[in-house]
Amino acid sequence: MTVLPIFYFAPVSYFALALQSDKLLLEKWENFPKQTYRNRCIIQGANGKLPLIIPTEHTGARIFKDIKISYASNWMNLHWKSIKSSYQSSPYFEYYQDSLKEIFDKKETYLIDFNLKTFQWINDKVKLNLDYDFTLEYNEFFEGKDARETFNAKKESTFQNQPYIQVFSDRFEFMNDLSILDLVCNVGPKCDTYISNI
Repeated sequence: MTVLPIFYFAPVSYFALALQSDKLLLEKWENFPKQTYRNRCIIQGANGKLPLIIPTEHTGARIFKDIKISYASNWMNLHWKSIKSSYQSSPYFEYYQDSLKEIFDKKETYLIDFNLKTFQWINDKVKLNLDYDFTLEYNEFFEGKDARETFNAKKESTFQNQPYIQVFSDRFEFMNDLSILDLVCNVGPKCDTYISNI
C-alpha cells in the first residue's frame, strides 16, 4: 500500500509510482504545505516551463481537506487558455479537449475536490484503473510506502522519464517529468504503456 498526496494534474512520475502499488491511500489530513504540486502543475509553454498555480483563500485553515480555492482572479479561465495555447497543436489535444475543459467549467469550493477531479480524469482517460481510498486521519508514520514528501515542485525531479516528442521539441530539449497533461496530449492512448515502463 502507498500513501500519496492529492495533486493538481500531478507529474508523470506520480502516476508511475501509483501504478507500482496494488492499493493507494490519498492523504486528506496533512497540513497544507505551500509551493507544492498540491496547488500547482507545470506544463510546457511556448517560452519553456509554465507553472499553473491555483490560488487559495487565507482562512486560517491548515488541514488539506479544508483548504478553500480563491476566485478573486479568474484563474480557471487563465489555466484553460494556457493549456489550450500550449497543447492545441499536440497530436491528441483535440481528442481530450471537451472533457478536459469541463474540469475548468465548474467551480469547486475546496482544493481537494478540484484536485480529485483531475486525478479521476487521468485515471479514466488513461485507463490506469487505480484502486484508491482516503486516509481517515493523519499518521506521521505509515507502514506501507510513504510518498507524501517524494515530489518537490521547487527542485528538478529525480525521476527520469523516457523522452517522447513534446509540442515544442523544435525549441527545447526534452523537459523531464512535467504534468501528466503533457504526456496525455503528446502520447495519447499509449500513456498507460509509457507510464508502466518508467
